[in-house]
Amino acid sequence: MTLRLRTLRDVPWIWGAAGALAMWLLIGIFTRNLNLESLVATGTTASFLAIVSLGQMVVVTTGRGAIDLSIPGLITLGAYLSAGMLRGSNINLLYVVPFVLLVGCAIGLLNALLVLSLRIPPIIATLGMGYIVTTLILIYNPLYRATYIASVLLFLSRYRMFGVVPVIVLLAVLLAVVLGLMFRYTRFGKSLTALGQNLRAAELSGINVKVVQGIAYMLSSLLASFGGILISARVGGAFLGLGDPYLLETVGSVVVGGTLIFGGKAVPAGTVFGSLFLVLLVTAMQVAGMRIGGQYIVKGLLIILVLFLATRSGRQ
Repeated sequence: MTLRLRTLRDVPWIWGAAGALAMWLLIGIFTRNLNLESLVATGTTASFLAIVSLGQMVVVTTGRGAIDLSIPGLITLGAYLSAGMLRGSNINLLYVVPFVLLVGCAIGLLNALLVLSLRIPPIIATLGMGYIVTTLILIYNPLYRATYIASVLLFLSRYRMFGVVPVIVLLAVLLAVVLGLMFRYTRFGKSLTALGQNLRAAELSGINVKVVQGIAYMLSSLLASFGGILISARVGGAFLGLGDPYLLETVGSVVVGGTLIFGGKAVPAGTVFGSLFLVLLVTAMQVAGMRIGGQYIVKGLLIILVLFLATRSGRQ
């Protein structure tokens, strides 16, 4: 029995995967519509969440309760800038996408400076930065005009390879694999895990913890901006509050996927499955006719439960 428990602990993403499978079966049986197409459709929606959640996961791995609350604002800003500047041109992608990602990295750097230099708690610093970003969006909003979406972005956000597998799903899986390899084999990934486990020990081992943490915040902001670009292509533009639903969902995807909320352990595959589980959970509540307020309560209680179990496990 002990051996089995240890084996499951070595595969933390299995719980998110099992939860997603169970939820899919439950919805299919309840609606009498159990088929692969419904799973693919849900997986498409979950992939957008997974991309930005993977950035949240990197910040959470730094430890001490770090959470990036500026992600919703960055998603919305990325959507506004990309949709407004591209104007449906694939040629414009060559400078617009790098510009949007650069803006995201700059905001991530500011987050890092607030946390590391001014020693403001991460939640407060990123929340404040999120309000600043939202204000910038409000200023830009009157200048924004809806335009056509570039065909390359339509391909990434809507096209299916061989008419079956959505490209966005492949993109999310590829990103999770890259981050998994980063944490396992690269110096940065190992340093990130080390400082999340024990900040003082990481410093004594020669790791520049401020640089590692700074890159973590920048990576989170970059993925949020990239997600905003893709989401704008999916919905056909940008609007105020576009990224707001992703605040609770990114945290939920990370903790449900097995990443330790107190840092030191990242599970990219689990974050992807956690995203799929949360989207299926929302779908189940919608099928049941639950109102939006009730949905938030259920998701909040779920996250609290997972955090409680993770914290209790970490203390044993």
